[in-house]
Amino acid sequence: MPPAEPRNGKTRPVPLSSLVGDALRGLTEKRLLELVRTEPVPRHLAIIMDGNRRFARSHGLGVQDGHARGRDTLEELLNWCLELEIRILTVYALSTENLVRPAEELDGLMALFDRALRDIATDERVHRHRIRVRVIGNRALLPAPVREAVDIAESATSGYDAYRYNVALGYGGRDEIVQAIRELAREVRAGTLQPEEIDSAKVAQHLYTADLPDPDLILRTSGEERISNFLLWQSAYSELYFSDVLWPGLTRLEFLRAIRTFQLRRRRFGE
Repeated sequence: MPPAEPRNGKTRPVPLSSLVGDALRGLTEKRLLELVRTEPVPRHLAIIMDGNRRFARSHGLGVQDGHARGRDTLEELLNWCLELEIRILTVYALSTENLVRPAEELDGLMALFDRALRDIATDERVHRHRIRVRVIGNRALLPAPVREAVDIAESATSGYDAYRYNVALGYGGRDEIVQAIRELAREVRAGTLQPEEIDSAKVAQHLYTADLPDPDLILRTSGEERISNFLLWQSAYSELYFSDVLWPGLTRLEFLRAIRTFQLRRRRFGE
């Protein structure tokens, strides 16, 4: 008789097909991990975490429960990146467009960001692996408690350099480029920069990610196949991977598939 699992205080046999499926997935994941470890992994991985609300609806959950499950997946993702020694992770947590969502949902999200950022400051894993945390985006769009939590997380990890963990909050790619153009215009007006001196490198120096390499791989969940105003300048030569899995349902196996797909692509950079 197969092992039993609890259900409403009782037990029932686990279907044999479920046990076989779990075993096959485990073997597939193990083999895929072995293959991934034979090739270089992305130095900088960026992720569009999409699908929290659809996941909640499909599982009969409230919207905030969907966002909470999304946070749990992000915690797992960080572990997976550490396992593969992916040094830079940038996640799209809240776009400027998301700010038009209902006030109740936004209040719940902000409370979630507040707690998560404060937790980071005391996270043993973050300090053990020397992960520098930074929030990118227009902080003026965030409530005061969240801005305070950002300062706490960044201050607690400011001296670290082994890994980088960037959270895009109140972020918009077009807005980021506009801000860079404004800063360059101010320098020209001040006479410290000549217009003909402006090139791609100068623009990149004025982006939120000025001290980071461009992402090698951008992964988006939920089946949508677009960038949605995320790292528009930086993604010029990024590899893209679109997964049909909703963000809270992302598994280690699907994550490894994305990394392995990246490894099998030939990056030509226009050559």
